[in-house]
Amino acid sequence: MRIISVKKFKDFSCGHPDSGRQLNLLVNYLKIENFENLNRVKNFFPYCSILKNNRVVLNICGNKYRAVLKFNFEMHICYVKFIDTHAEYDKINANTI
Repeated sequence: MRIISVKKFKDFSCGHPDSGRQLNLLVNYLKIENFENLNRVKNFFPYCSILKNNRVVLNICGNKYRAVLKFNFEMHICYVKFIDTHAEYDKINANTI
């Protein structure tokens, strides 16, 4: 898949170095995998939360951080909509961000 806004992960890991390894792995997995639907995403990331509008929430570093991704399965694109601490995640609407 093509990842839009991967720079958000890189910028975030600069300020939160403990997230760098997991975010790099996540980017590599997303690039390699060709997800066809949310069920495939859930099978690959069993602890993700499925939202509406082809969005998922991933826990990073044992739920210390959260990432919201939006998928366009037809075009094989993954958009990074949000990455921040769990506390900051609680302040947003993950369905609309």
